[in-house]
Order: sequence, then C-alpha cells, then structure tokens
Amino acid sequence: MTTIKVVKDSDLPISEVLELYRAVEWLAYTEDPDNLARALEGSSTLVAAHDGQTLVGLARVISDGASICYLQDILVRPSHHRRGIGRALAERALEQYPHVRQKVLITDDEPKQKAFYETLGYTQAEEFKGGSVRAFIRFD
Repeated sequence: MTTIKVVKDSDLPISEVLELYRAVEWLAYTEDPDNLARALEGSSTLVAAHDGQTLVGLARVISDGASICYLQDILVRPSHHRRGIGRALAERALEQYPHVRQKVLITDDEPKQKAFYETLGYTQAEEFKGGSVRAFIRFD
C-alpha cells in the first residue's frame, strides 16, 4: 500500500532520495548530492510517497506562502507509474496553499508530462485564456 504524507527533509535519507532521482533519470540532481540536500532543506513543502519502506515518489514546493508557489518537482518511480501517485503527491503538496492564487511549474517538453499537468488544471502560458500572461525563464 502506498502512503502519501507531508514530510521534513530530515525524514528523507539523502541516499533514498538520490536513488529515486536516479530511477527517473533526473541525473542533474544526482551529480551534486549536497546541492540536492540543500534544495530539499530549502523547500517550503515536501510530500513523499512510500510503498512500504521504499520511497517511490516525491513532490517539492517552493512558496512565499502568500501569492505564489512553484511546484518544483513531482517524480514517481517508473515501476509505480499509472497508479495515481503523481496526482496524489501534487494534490497533497498544493493543499497546503489553498489561499495562493498563482501556482507555477516548469517541466520538460514531453507530451505525457503536458497531458498530466493539464489534468491537474495547469495551462501552458501561451495557451492561457484568463488574461495577459507572459512567462520568462533564465538558466545560468
């Protein structure tokens, strides 16, 4: 049985988190474990999915708690895809911010990811019909 709960970074052994990121092939995160540990520590909200004792999913949110929150990461071990874990992680993470109007995420240009995030109510910035929105991003 999979359990989904809000956790602290200290609840997640970095070795288990690294294993999860490797399983989904997000290798940029695994190249610098200390940086990943800082990212977890600096997250506003962490939500973990466990199947027994195994970490099978994680969601991270960065937020000011008032006007905006970034759904930074949602990852689910490939062996656990198509079980509703990603949706449960996102919903549990965002329920911490019902009063925050702007919920933002940045993701890879993959059709399956686009479809998944659309089921959660997200719209690509260029497709947004609720007003004038322009999104910018800078990678250094």
